[in-house]
Amino acid sequence: MGTFEELVAEGAAVPLEGWDFAWFEGRATEERPPWGYASLIAARLGAVSSALDLQTGGGEVTASAPVLPPLMAATESWPPNALVAAKNLPFVVRAPDSGPLPFRDSSFDLVISRHPVVTPWGEIARVLRAGGIYLSQQIGAGTNRELTDFMMGPQPVSEARGVAVARAAAEAAGLEVLRLEPVALRVAFFDVAAVVHFLRKVLWTVPGFTVEGYRDRLLDMHAHIQEHGEFVCTSTRFLVEARRP
Repeated sequence: MGTFEELVAEGAAVPLEGWDFAWFEGRATEERPPWGYASLIAARLGAVSSALDLQTGGGEVTASAPVLPPLMAATESWPPNALVAAKNLPFVVRAPDSGPLPFRDSSFDLVISRHPVVTPWGEIARVLRAGGIYLSQQIGAGTNRELTDFMMGPQPVSEARGVAVARAAAEAAGLEVLRLEPVALRVAFFDVAAVVHFLRKVLWTVPGFTVEGYRDRLLDMHAHIQEHGEFVCTSTRFLVEARRP
């Protein structure tokens, strides 16, 4: 393990493009949800003729599916990620996360989304064909709150990302919720470089995070990890599957 300054500098230098977390190997771990999102969507993608991946990031997860449908589209709003996604997927368009989506009504058998920033339920219902499915792994309420509180002090937990809100929004858009499964997962960081990179990449954990603005708390984090060997927090996820009648 390097010095505090070396580790912070290392974490601050990691590129942010794409949504590949391979850099964290050996430096942080996160339990995986029991449903296995990548395998789940791979099976679905191989069984439909048209699909849309919303807020695809770098497109890495969807591109890992062994078979993609004849019509495979994706959206991404952040230009650096869109460039990465265009190398991984056949058709990527720039579109705002909250919509509108640049597709005709009833265009897709399947819409997928992994960790969307927002979920444009009305637009999802519009572009799905009758009987089409929306399948998404989402970030739940209070995810990694221990890390947020360590860096910022105790913060209120909003239920805006809660499962009840998701169900109500899906039903309000005219979708039938088939599955809504929450889970809590153990996360551990093994050095402060991993914390720095995570907070730069997952922006909502500590809004407005900068190394300079949080240097004192990062120094405390470094001391905590040196003493305990890790910093542990809990991520929350839920799987939602909804159908357009």
